[in-house]
Amino acid sequence: MNWIDESFLLSKNRYNENSLIAEVYSKNHGKISGIIFGGTSKKIKNYLQIGNRLHLNYSSKNNNRIGYFKIEILNAYTPLYFDNKQKLSCITTATNLIKILTVEAQTNIQVYELIEKLFLLLNYNDWIKKYIFWELELLKLLGYDLELESLVKKDVLGNKTIYYAASSSDKKYVPNFLIEKNLEVNDTQTLLNGLKLVGDYLDKTILKPNNINYPNSRLLFINSIK
Repeated sequence: MNWIDESFLLSKNRYNENSLIAEVYSKNHGKISGIIFGGTSKKIKNYLQIGNRLHLNYSSKNNNRIGYFKIEILNAYTPLYFDNKQKLSCITTATNLIKILTVEAQTNIQVYELIEKLFLLLNYNDWIKKYIFWELELLKLLGYDLELESLVKKDVLGNKTIYYAASSSDKKYVPNFLIEKNLEVNDTQTLLNGLKLVGDYLDKTILKPNNINYPNSRLLFINSIK
C-alpha cells in the first residue's frame, strides 16, 4: 500500500540508532504510525518537531506490518514558539490529546483542520481562552460533546450571574465565559477554572472508562499558566 498525503507530527520515538517511529495525523488517512529511516540525522531531525506539518510518502507491504515514511517539511510551526514555554506546552498538549483520543487509520478531516486552527489561535492575545474552546471542539468532533448550555442553571446575585451544573451530590460552578462566549477573560484563575472543568470531563467521561492515564502534558501546561 502506497499513498501521499500531508500530516502533522504527533509523536516520535527512537527505533534504532538511525531511525524513528513516528505517529502523524494525516489529512486523508487519519492517524498513522510509520518508521522514518535516517530520522535521527541532522538533515531530518531539525524539522521533526511535534506539531510541524509534513509532506508524507507512506509505503507498507501489508496492513499487518508497520509502514515507512518518507517526509519533507511543509510548515515549521513549532520552532516559532521555542521561546514561549506556555505556547510550546499548549502545542504538546493538543497533539498528545489527538494522539490518545483518535483511532488509528480513521479519517476525520475536521480533526486535521482543527490542528491547523490551533496554530492560528496561538496568534491571539486571548489564545488560552480560545484553546479551551479548541479542546471542547475536539471532544465534540470525537463524539463527546459537553453541551454545557443545556446542562447549566444560573443564579443572579446582585449584578453578577453565576452558572452551575448540579447533580444529586454535587454542584459544579461553570466559568461564565464558557456560556457567554464573547466575554473577555482578564484573570488567570478563571482560565484555570475553565481548563479544570474540561479536564475533569475528559478524565471522567473518556479517559478513566477506557483505562487511559490523564496526560502529563496537560498538567504541565496548566502549571505553566499558574
